[in-house]
Amino acid sequence: MAEPTLPVHRRRLFAGGAAAAVTAVVGPAGAVVGTAGAAAATAGTALADARAVEPFHGPHQAGVATAPQAHAVFVGLDLREGVGRDEVSRMMRLLTDDARRLTQGRPALADTEPELASLPARLTVTFGFGPGLFAAVGREKRRPAPVAALPAFTIDKLDKRWSGGDLLVQVCADDPLTVAHAVRMVVKDARSFARVRWTQRGFRRAAHAQRSGTTQRNVMGQLDGTVNPVPGTPEFERAVWVPEQGGWLSGGTTLVLRRIRAEMETWDAADVVAKEFTVGRRLADGAPLTGGTEHDEPDFAKLTATGFPVISEYAHIRRARVADPNLRIMRRVYNYDEGVAADGRADTGLLFASYQADIARQFVPVQERLAEVDLLNEWTTPIGSAVFAVPPGCGPDGWIGESLLS
Repeated sequence: MAEPTLPVHRRRLFAGGAAAAVTAVVGPAGAVVGTAGAAAATAGTALADARAVEPFHGPHQAGVATAPQAHAVFVGLDLREGVGRDEVSRMMRLLTDDARRLTQGRPALADTEPELASLPARLTVTFGFGPGLFAAVGREKRRPAPVAALPAFTIDKLDKRWSGGDLLVQVCADDPLTVAHAVRMVVKDARSFARVRWTQRGFRRAAHAQRSGTTQRNVMGQLDGTVNPVPGTPEFERAVWVPEQGGWLSGGTTLVLRRIRAEMETWDAADVVAKEFTVGRRLADGAPLTGGTEHDEPDFAKLTATGFPVISEYAHIRRARVADPNLRIMRRVYNYDEGVAADGRADTGLLFASYQADIARQFVPVQERLAEVDLLNEWTTPIGSAVFAVPPGCGPDGWIGESLLS
């Protein structure tokens, strides 16, 4: 009679698993690699990254040319009734001090959770002034003309709960707890002067999930930001920062924040060929349909064997094309995801943050072309829009907005 099969003893199973784990880390010369040492090294690298600090002081505010962090929160606030220049000046001194401390890994004054400030994780806090703030502080004549409500675009279906605002606070970091703490501290100190109008949360790939400089993908699977101007180059300086003759805004920039819903149910129904035809790029690597790599220059004159343009006249990359590098926009795009409804449909899309020296010369012409005809409009809907002037940076003894308010 055959010997009965016995159950595997738990202790033997665990011992076998441990042996397999040791075998897996034996080096080429037979030496066992210390798993504890490897884990410690990884933990040490992670801790160093969590302690990474972005400079706060300088001619420009951080959070624009800064390499995009993994997490972002954009908070739009409206000034309370009766709040004028003196009150806004006090608020900005207070908020600047909060940002100065928190971005350097120090708790804000009266921070009730100071332990949460110790790991800044490349935290940046950036402030912007909406059109209504200029009137409230008696500086309407100093409001740049393009810092106003955008023209009505035919593709827009704007919701008031995602639009407008007198003051913007943009908080970015590679750690979501750091972002949450910084937002809470800043909003607590601002609420005597302003009330929250909207909060928009965005995300990108986790920090170090990809090599630095890799173009990120959005929730629609597209590489987003291939033709961005490169920080530190003359083209970036001219395209993004307001020049010296810009008065109080010299060294600052402007921001257009658009909330764009992605119609994922119908996008999912399109095949790869249709998606690539719509965008004008291959989804796999982001290369233009006429090129071999992501950063190849598109050949808009190239025709198919039947005489049609390889890149459609209505493809997104053709409609968004800006030939002059000095007139390009700087995109810091984040994804948003507000969860899944009972019917299984996702409320997801993009927080499209566009920075440029002049909204009227740079952003509006591109948006008008896209609104006129862009194949991607079939699957995207702008549902929020806000415009802000982003003041220049400050020194150790200064504060953000001083050039306008003092």
